Parts: sequence; C-alpha cells; structure tokens
Amino acid sequence: MTYRVVVSQAAKIELRDAARWWAEHRSADEAQRWYDGFLKALYGLEQWPESHPLAAENDDFKFTIRELHYGLSFRPTHRAVYAIVGDCVTVLAVRHAAQRRIAPDDISPPTEDQ
Repeated sequence: MTYRVVVSQAAKIELRDAARWWAEHRSADEAQRWYDGFLKALYGLEQWPESHPLAAENDDFKFTIRELHYGLSFRPTHRAVYAIVGDCVTVLAVRHAAQRRIAPDDISPPTEDQ
C-alpha cells in the first residue's frame, strides 16, 4: 500500500527553523543537505510507515504516534513524529533528539482528510 504523506504546518516550521539554525551556526551547505535529506526521508514514509518505532511518548496520546530518526551521520540528530490515519501519514512535529518529550497539547490530532 502506498500512503499519502502530509507534513503539518507546525512540522514544516520546525524543520525550517532547525535548518536555519544549522546554517547560521555550522554550515549552510550542510544545512541544505540535511533539509533536503530529511524531506526525502519524510516523503519516503509513503512506503512502510509502520516500520518505524512507536514514539517514546506514544502512551501519553489517544492515537498512535511513531517516529522517524534522521541525521547526516550515523547518529541521528532529529526525529519526526507522525501518525497514520487510513491511507494518510501526517508528520506532526520535528524535534531535535535532545528536546523534551512531546505532550498531547503540543500537537493537533491527525485526521483522515488532511
């Protein structure tokens, strides 16, 4: 089955903010490579999104959330938190690996028609 991938507005902002930080504090070229690679990984969720682990905070939510880990090296620096509803994968948030856990009030629940 092929899923439709929707990146929420909040996740898009978080992704852009992380890339902007990387460009300002590290390397603009690496930031662009990271951003492009992360987007490719997110849209790759159209195949086998269930293969990624449940998010650490999954038990805190009324719906199932999973996480995709991403980084330029062998140690992922960020994670995308997403939910699967019907044939739609909704990316709800993008967080640095060191950021606090996501609480139910931090994100909007996914819907099938997103």
